[in-house]
Amino acid sequence: MRTLIISDLHLGSVSRSDLLRRAEIRAPLLDALGGVDRLVLLGDVLELRHGPLRDALAAARPFFEDVGEALDGGEVIVSAGNHDHALVEPWLARRGEEREPEPLQLEQLIEPADASPALQRIAAWCSPARVSVAYPGLWVRPDVYACHGHYLDSHLTVPTLERLSVGAMSRLLGRSPESFGCVGDYESVGAPIFAWRDAISRDARTGSVLNGLATVSAWRVLGGGDGASADRDGAVPEMAGPLTVRRRAAGRRLRLRALVGAFPIAVAALNRAGIGPLRPDISPGELRRAGLRAMGEVAARLRLGDAYVVFGHTHRSGPLPGDRMEEWRGRGGARLVNAGSWTYSEIFVTANPGESPYWPGACVLVEDEGAPQLLRLLQERSQSELRPVAV
Repeated sequence: MRTLIISDLHLGSVSRSDLLRRAEIRAPLLDALGGVDRLVLLGDVLELRHGPLRDALAAARPFFEDVGEALDGGEVIVSAGNHDHALVEPWLARRGEEREPEPLQLEQLIEPADASPALQRIAAWCSPARVSVAYPGLWVRPDVYACHGHYLDSHLTVPTLERLSVGAMSRLLGRSPESFGCVGDYESVGAPIFAWRDAISRDARTGSVLNGLATVSAWRVLGGGDGASADRDGAVPEMAGPLTVRRRAAGRRLRLRALVGAFPIAVAALNRAGIGPLRPDISPGELRRAGLRAMGEVAARLRLGDAYVVFGHTHRSGPLPGDRMEEWRGRGGARLVNAGSWTYSEIFVTANPGESPYWPGACVLVEDEGAPQLLRLLQERSQSELRPVAV
């Protein structure tokens, strides 16, 4: 059986960075489905942090209809991540309504109608392809486990919004990630956060802090970027005189220096508050290493052994040529593979097509035997082809 895995589609993003909403970008993926028996959508399929579910579904419907036609007779397996946890929340809530539920396992296979009304609609759109739901992951093969990867936030040393939220919840509940050893432990600190965010975005679009756009802007600054994108956010009116322009530019530079200087102090304060351990290093190399260390920790705690573990969440595909393979091996022996994403984020890509490890359009092919293969379907596309079109 040939299985293609993609992750982090974020269909319905208000920034329109979700590339698979566009027919011309879907084409290479639909072509790749030729000869494939099943497609696994590995979480963050919908962007439910930006606004109502109805908006995300409307943006996603053409994608699901095209996939269903391309996979005629095949299967689509949908999992949920941290941005679309609401797709499985109704099923999770019903588990314990009548009696004590069995502990969550690494793989729960669920009928779409039992998972949520949204997944029931998605299943109808995918017809004639069959749809099933797997949470929190799927055994693709006896030695290949696939999951979104959002559990890694519990062990991440980079102070992302997700990491801080999970750290605060762990602190509040008195459940240290150092004690985690099963799926239920990770759900206990993540699910309340996801439910809160889902409630906020249920009826209207959210602000930049909750939808993550503010985080991207902050990372641009903290990573040393004060270039064109950052300048546009604080653009100076053209009628301002040269002295005014210089004064305002100097003011921006001072504010940037203050923010960069305060960042390590803020991280130290979070560590003292018991939210950490966190590090103030958000360089590209550390982002990669921290994500892999954290996912390796999850794999070890869930006792995945030396299985191949395919995940997404960090949007950094790999391993790629030139990567240090030892970084892609978890402490328990798990062999890590990241499926990347299908979203365009200008801060994480370079000018040359396919050069950045965050270049969108990656997928993972798993066959009956052999190592999972990382494919990059959009690496020849230019930034101008991928950049979101304003409407």
